[in-house]
Amino acid sequence: MKIRLTFGEHTMTATLYDNASDRDFASLLPLELEIKDFGSNEKIAYLPRKLTVEGHGPFSDERPYDLCYYMPWGNLAMFYADYKHPGLVRLGRFDDGFEALHVPGEFPLRIERIQ
Repeated sequence: MKIRLTFGEHTMTATLYDNASDRDFASLLPLELEIKDFGSNEKIAYLPRKLTVEGHGPFSDERPYDLCYYMPWGNLAMFYADYKHPGLVRLGRFDDGFEALHVPGEFPLRIERIQ
């Protein structure tokens, strides 16, 4: 499934993987959230509820522009630099527009399904 994330004048697209967490996330779309900087390598957005993590497992091939779910806090984590952290479920990867993640600040965020 492909999704579009829009904030400010920026639009990004991402492809979700097919797992239980992705399907649960997709069931919430469309979403109106807030996106903000966190640390020096990611932006985050809090979801209205926690997602299922059934069937998740650790992964070791973390890369910039992964779209993840952080289980302890129930937020999306959108990485634009190297990262490694326990407690993440990888939901997918950004396809394009991901340079917008480098724009500092806090913005209204819309996430919607595009296919």
